[in-house]
Amino acid sequence: MFQGFSEATVDFMWGIRFNNEKSWFEQHKQEYLDTFQRPMKALCDEVYGRFMDRHPDLDLVAKVSRIYRDARRLFGRGPYKDHLWLSFRRPHETPGSAPVFWFELEPEGYSYGMGFWEAPALTMAKLRARMDRDPGPMEKLARRLNRQEVFALTGADYKRPKPAPSQLLEPWYSKKSFALSHECAHDGLLWSHDLADALVEGYEFLLPYYEYILSVSADPDPRTGTA
Repeated sequence: MFQGFSEATVDFMWGIRFNNEKSWFEQHKQEYLDTFQRPMKALCDEVYGRFMDRHPDLDLVAKVSRIYRDARRLFGRGPYKDHLWLSFRRPHETPGSAPVFWFELEPEGYSYGMGFWEAPALTMAKLRARMDRDPGPMEKLARRLNRQEVFALTGADYKRPKPAPSQLLEPWYSKKSFALSHECAHDGLLWSHDLADALVEGYEFLLPYYEYILSVSADPDPRTGTA
């Protein structure tokens, strides 16, 4: 069972940020395993198990990121990440093509939510077309989001905003990609089992948005009228 991260977790993340080399990592590998990788795996396993127990029909797989960067894509950076994340995603989707549930821990803070790393342009075009045809369901979800204070709509906007069917939908309509994200500095929640509870309840709140986006993905291409 997940018992929380610790100050040692944060110390390791800052350490690898400023000492991103093999010799330092090898000397501190046990700290990485004990304070970072194993707690993240425990958090992933518990939250995934509890969430899927509630929604056994969801086709999701759980994954914890590796600390090792792809050697082909270092681009002048060190060989290790200074952060880790967990994600729940559909198993047969190309990474980035469908929304995911995630939690990410970095030296400065943490975040969790649901959305795309980078939404396909076609998916966002389908979302706008769905809002044009039938704005009511998305307006209901937008109001639901606006009534709470945990998650915020984030993502890059078009430089030239597109005309939305209603003022309520303007923030969604203007997005190139999106996430519903909770971001904060390290706090007491991070050090306790309560973090697992917060993620389960957070993903529960986000599930209607996830299901709506999946339904939109099955719509025909608005440019051609074909699936």
